[in-house]
Amino acid sequence: MRIGVVTFPGSLDDVDAQRAVRIGGNEAVALWHGDESLQGVDAVVLPGGFSYGDYLRCGAISRFSPVMTTIVEAAERGMPVLGICNGFQVLCESHLLPGALVRNNHQKFVCRDQRLRIENASTAWTSAFEVGQEITVVLKNGEGSFVADEATLDRLEGEGQVVARYLGADPNGSQRAIAGVTNAAGNVVGLMPHPEHAVETLTGPGTDGLGFFTSLAERVFA
Repeated sequence: MRIGVVTFPGSLDDVDAQRAVRIGGNEAVALWHGDESLQGVDAVVLPGGFSYGDYLRCGAISRFSPVMTTIVEAAERGMPVLGICNGFQVLCESHLLPGALVRNNHQKFVCRDQRLRIENASTAWTSAFEVGQEITVVLKNGEGSFVADEATLDRLEGEGQVVARYLGADPNGSQRAIAGVTNAAGNVVGLMPHPEHAVETLTGPGTDGLGFFTSLAERVFA
């Protein structure tokens, strides 16, 4: 699979995401925020970082980058898109995913290894996992609290759109301990923790995050 990784001004995990894509057995294609072309990729990753310095709301400016116009259109046609941390924020600002990410409830930046439970293993990005599987990946954010109105939260829960949930103490005040969600079609996933930092034992807390980068091929070619 050819998976594009977008670089915005202020992205800092784009190279890590490209590496994770390659370790997952796919070809990483660098995409620039100012270009509309997706270079014929099969899927897209929006990486973590602080796009445009997180001015206004996180992801609010990146949402208007030329590449996002193309990504939104492609996602609506079914292209798989994964947003990690800041990428999750961009997806919410682009209205590809419901809800929003706001300042952590304790008003501090959090950086730690975080346990998650996979709640939905049928999306384009989670088919390598099993429902209920517990994994550990890196969490690092200052605006990682997922919020939505009660009706939206009930819909996400009822329709199986919660992808992952925090285990243990809620690290950032996310409602219902939600760490990631998907759209109704299952091709767009947003995840606040960083699976790209858990794809090899040398530099991360094991390889639990690798499934997010191998699921796509398994889903498409199985």
